[in-house]
Amino acid sequence: MIKFADEADITVCSGKGGNGCIAFRREKYVPRGGPAGGDGGRGGDVVFEVRRNLRTLAHLRYQQVFKARNGEDGTSKNMHGSDGADIVIPVPPGTLVKDADTGEVLRDFTEDLDRWVFLKGGNGGWGNTHFKTSTNQAPRIALAGKPGRTVRLKVELQLLADIGFVGFPNAGKSSLLDHFTNARPKIAPYPFTTKIPNLGMLTVDDRDIILADIPGIIEGAHEGHGLGIRFLKHISRASALAFLIDLSDDRFLEAFPVLLSELREYSEGLTAKPRIVVGTKLDIPGTADRLGELRSALPTERVAGISVFTREGIPDLRSEFLNFVLEAERALEAARGASKAEGTAAGGAAEAAGIRVPGAAKSPVPGDLGPEGAGSSGTGTVWTATAGWKDED
Repeated sequence: MIKFADEADITVCSGKGGNGCIAFRREKYVPRGGPAGGDGGRGGDVVFEVRRNLRTLAHLRYQQVFKARNGEDGTSKNMHGSDGADIVIPVPPGTLVKDADTGEVLRDFTEDLDRWVFLKGGNGGWGNTHFKTSTNQAPRIALAGKPGRTVRLKVELQLLADIGFVGFPNAGKSSLLDHFTNARPKIAPYPFTTKIPNLGMLTVDDRDIILADIPGIIEGAHEGHGLGIRFLKHISRASALAFLIDLSDDRFLEAFPVLLSELREYSEGLTAKPRIVVGTKLDIPGTADRLGELRSALPTERVAGISVFTREGIPDLRSEFLNFVLEAERALEAARGASKAEGTAAGGAAEAAGIRVPGAAKSPVPGDLGPEGAGSSGTGTVWTATAGWKDED
């Protein structure tokens, strides 16, 4: 069986900050030069970045541990250590990053070149220059760099498509995708030809519409039968669904209720999407009458009939797909407008009531060390020239 890499378990590690340095100036005629220890460099970050050219998560299966570089230690003459290099993890659009232990979705990537710093590297420790005081002109202490963090993640791919094709095996889904787009899925006159999801782009009136074809669904799929149920998540983001019904099959009237039931068992959200029922293989004798029977059996559904060989019904179906996309865009814009208006009203009311709005600047925490509330530099672990590393009391 062909493996489609749409899941991966990885471990990511941010870099440790470099240690601060204990050093002193050596100058002619200055027997007791002041402190000159540089700060450690910052550890590298763990960064996720969307790359449109990627289609699967196969690259994450071959490398399962991603570690940023550590910051370098500070040196004498107040020379700061170099920052550690970031580790950039490329992912395709439609990727979900989840906590491996809780399953919580941490990030949903949908836009090309979207960039997210997941783990910040540890701050570099301070050199002994920071600890000079009026009573201690030659401090022999420095801060250790802050350790990086290690997190286990589960990465999942849900393909981004405008229209998702749903149907029994050999219903003509791949043939329609091949006809509409430059995708070249495997097509053969036997069931289960499609083993993995396929994407293609249909252009209608200068609009690009992404079509997704998943392996055929069979009755009992929600219990693990067949291949299609595993890939239903790849149409969960689709704006609309096209249910393809083979009109040459004697059980054509049973197909739509069974498919709808299987989708409902998987997720109620799938059955709530806009949809169209497409009767296929109209070039076969007798199927035109069956298309009429299908329309009579489904009076509340949008029903179309096509043949990819004679092109009957194809132009109308293209227009239907475009209408689905335009309707979805209008609904999205309306939802964004309502959300923005609601957020503005809530923020104004909160400020009037003296409530801090999320995202506003936080007050500094009392007791932080350093010029900016300096617990940000190092770990509070102190290096002394005589006693080595120890935790600060």
